[in-house]
Amino acid sequence: MTALSPFSYRRLISLRMAVLSLAVAVFLSITASSARAADQTIAVADGRFSLEAPADWKRVQPRVRIVEAEFAIPASEGDDNDGRLTVMGAGGSIEQNIDRWIGQFTQADGGSTKERTKTEKKSIAGCEVHLVDIAGTFSDRRGPFAPAVERPDYRMLAAIVETGKFGNYFVKFYGPVKTVSDNEKAFEEMIAHLKKN
Repeated sequence: MTALSPFSYRRLISLRMAVLSLAVAVFLSITASSARAADQTIAVADGRFSLEAPADWKRVQPRVRIVEAEFAIPASEGDDNDGRLTVMGAGGSIEQNIDRWIGQFTQADGGSTKERTKTEKKSIAGCEVHLVDIAGTFSDRRGPFAPAVERPDYRMLAAIVETGKFGNYFVKFYGPVKTVSDNEKAFEEMIAHLKKN
C-alpha cells in the first residue's frame, strides 16, 4: 500500500471532517424539525387522540390551569391582538357550553347572537364533533374573577369533540375577525385531521 503524502493526508482529513460536519448538521436539523413538530401536537383524551396545530401558531403557557394546551395565532395586518386557541376537557352538556359561548358575545345592532351563530355536527376519527362559529363583541375574561374587557369585531371558531368515556374536549379559537378569518381554513383542517392514536 502506498503511503500518503502529507498533502494528500491533510486533504483526506479535511474531507472526513467536512463529511462529519455535514452529518452532524443534518442530524441537528432533523432533531430540531422533530422537536418543532412535537411542539405542534395537541394530545386529547390522555393521548388517545391528537391534533396538529399549524406550524406558524406558537405554543404558549396556558393562562389558567384547566387549559391543557394554548397557542397564540399571529395577528393579521391591521389587528392589534393575536388570536388565542385553547384546548381543554370539561364538563357540562354540549348545549350548555355552546349557550355559554353565545352569552359571551353581543351584537352592535342589538340583534340575537344565538340566531347568528352557526353550528354543524360531523363525525371525525370515530368522534362526534360539534363546530361553532360566533361573531360580535366578545366579553373577554382573563380569569374567573377578572373583569371583562369588551372586544368589538371578534369571532370564535370552536369544536367540541365527544370522545365517549374519556369525556368532551373543547377547542376554542377566538380573536379579531380578520385574524380568525385569515386562519379559518387552518383551524378547519386541524379539526378535520383529528387522529385516533
